[in-house]
Amino acid sequence: MPEPTEAGFVVDFPALWVVPDWIEAHCPVPDGFQQGGDLELYPWQLWCTVNHYRVKPSAAAGQLAPAFHYRRSLVVAPQKTGKGPWLAAIIAAEAAGPVVFAGWARGGERYRCADHGCSCGWWYEYRAGEPMGVPWPTPLIQLTASSEDQVANVYRPLQSMVKLGPLSDQMRVGEEFIRIGDRGRADVVTSSAMSRLGNPITFAGQDETGTWTEANKLRRVAETQRRGLAGMGGRAVETTNAWDPSEDSVAQRTSESRAKDIFRYHPQAPRSLSYGDKRSRRRIHKIVYAGSAHVDLDAIEAETAELMEKDPAQGERFFGNRPVAGSAGWLAGEKWAAKAAPRRVRPFTRIVLGFDGSDVDDWTAIRGETMDGHQFTPLYGPDDAPTIWNPADFGGQVPRAEVRAAMEQLMTRYDVVRLYADPPYWDTEVDEWADTYGEERVIRWYTRRLVQMHSAAERLRTDVLKRNAADGQRASSFTHDGCELTQAHIENTRMAVRPSGMYLLRKAAPSQKIDASMASILAHEALGDVIAAGLAEREESFYYGG
Repeated sequence: MPEPTEAGFVVDFPALWVVPDWIEAHCPVPDGFQQGGDLELYPWQLWCTVNHYRVKPSAAAGQLAPAFHYRRSLVVAPQKTGKGPWLAAIIAAEAAGPVVFAGWARGGERYRCADHGCSCGWWYEYRAGEPMGVPWPTPLIQLTASSEDQVANVYRPLQSMVKLGPLSDQMRVGEEFIRIGDRGRADVVTSSAMSRLGNPITFAGQDETGTWTEANKLRRVAETQRRGLAGMGGRAVETTNAWDPSEDSVAQRTSESRAKDIFRYHPQAPRSLSYGDKRSRRRIHKIVYAGSAHVDLDAIEAETAELMEKDPAQGERFFGNRPVAGSAGWLAGEKWAAKAAPRRVRPFTRIVLGFDGSDVDDWTAIRGETMDGHQFTPLYGPDDAPTIWNPADFGGQVPRAEVRAAMEQLMTRYDVVRLYADPPYWDTEVDEWADTYGEERVIRWYTRRLVQMHSAAERLRTDVLKRNAADGQRASSFTHDGCELTQAHIENTRMAVRPSGMYLLRKAAPSQKIDASMASILAHEALGDVIAAGLAEREESFYYGG
């Protein structure tokens, strides 16, 4: 199929052309200096619209989703191109426009707004052989994003389009939903309003699916909405910036799916153009922003240049429209290696432990740390195996019985003052350890909590990077055993920086594991808390017995 250009494009397939014409007649410009004026879809927006409403030549009247060539659509475009207002316009059409296939025109038939509750007087005349459309009788729509701020990028322009144009006769706008006629509605769904999931829906607008992952539970949201759509004959549109391939997001899975009934729009410049070179970057921006007339490429370059100083990969994703893994490493491998000072940790030594567990996809690791700041991978069993388990070595699943036996042995061999354990996938075992060894010794410590995880990761990182007192800083006594597996996991670890400036840790790629890094952070955090609580030294006893 031909791609859109500045000059336009040629369409050689049947589509509901009535939809983009309806949008331009009913959805005014939502904001800016032209607010309230006539909306004209950009070439790329028009291309995505006619493809989403492309009709199968074999379609029969009465068919819903199966009448269309594509079951859903994915639009990947850089920042500021107009993805939000375009998705808002599509939602408006799904709410009140002629988006349901209604058979093939013989020529001369008309779609009249007056026949469907709209008093604007607009009409559209079909040509012979053109597919016709009607509105949903009861539109049930969900607009979904990861947060209130994110969903506002689509919901705010949608609210303006309704309020400023003829759709105000048919829709009543609220803060979290829009009432459509007497029975229809468009709901906002975010991470704080998941109770609406599972309802039958006719359309789902899924924004920034490049950030929808297993970790934030939004992958389940996407799957739930698709099930709801399937039952109603509805369809979905995803919009997003380019994603980080290490996060295995919903957008990435949609893009890489072998399904042929998904429309994908993702303009990209040739890989031979380096995003780190300013001249090449200008050419990349010209390609990926083609057709977005409101975009000032000089302003985009200024934004990009500043971002490139902090996180080049993020700049390339947001403005270059390229899926690239984050390059913001958490801790340089050579800095970690410089702290290696292997030594034997004798039985009954007073230590803390950090536990990060998985089941089938990731590894499970236990790291220990002595009261003087020496971190190590404990050994267990008759063969002195390291307490780091790769599920691939055990038929694809972590050997839980072996992990439990190893933990029991460590609790017996050493004087374990504190164990910080990340509970997901291991809730039952962590509860058992707390019951056996005491709630004061076994603490449930969630690595997914942004504030505490950022602080703990920074404390270990800071102590590793402190080399000597000559820097004007307190000298760090931190050392470690030189465990090669932990070294590899440290090198795989990347920072996922949030708008607040805080970060969580993630993998550089799905195959590159970081579980030993997480266990190291937990152990070091446990030691810091033990020292702060005055528990680092054994209590002396003067009882001699008799």
